[in-house]
Amino acid sequence: MKTFTLNTETELLAVAKEIKSIAKHRIFLLIGDLGAGKTTFTKRFLSTFDRVDEASSPTFSIINEYHGAQQKFYHIDLYRLNTLDEAMDIGIEDYLYSNHYCFIEWPALIQDIIPNEHHVLEFHILEGDKRTISFK
Repeated sequence: MKTFTLNTETELLAVAKEIKSIAKHRIFLLIGDLGAGKTTFTKRFLSTFDRVDEASSPTFSIINEYHGAQQKFYHIDLYRLNTLDEAMDIGIEDYLYSNHYCFIEWPALIQDIIPNEHHVLEFHILEGDKRTISFK
């Protein structure tokens, strides 16, 4: 596990670049309270790729699909779903096994079907703009 401490949001791009360089898998489980930086991290991570669509929060759409020069990216927010069956109804397994990057906020609902090959990022709010991100 590696932990990053950020004093300002501007440091997030450097953290995203480092995580990109050490990541072995394409599924990222994003865990943290509302406002902890999960969506902002995803935006910064995607910005490290060539010509990727601008990322936005998938809270209401549940799944946002972004296109880059070479690949697709899925940003999934399960906050509004209540059961695994609801996740299955939106085709969650298709995204998990697509071999594209998947960033999943509030992943506890689908814990039983997540492939073993994934990373967990835990976001913690400290004070003001300060955050920690633990990567494993």
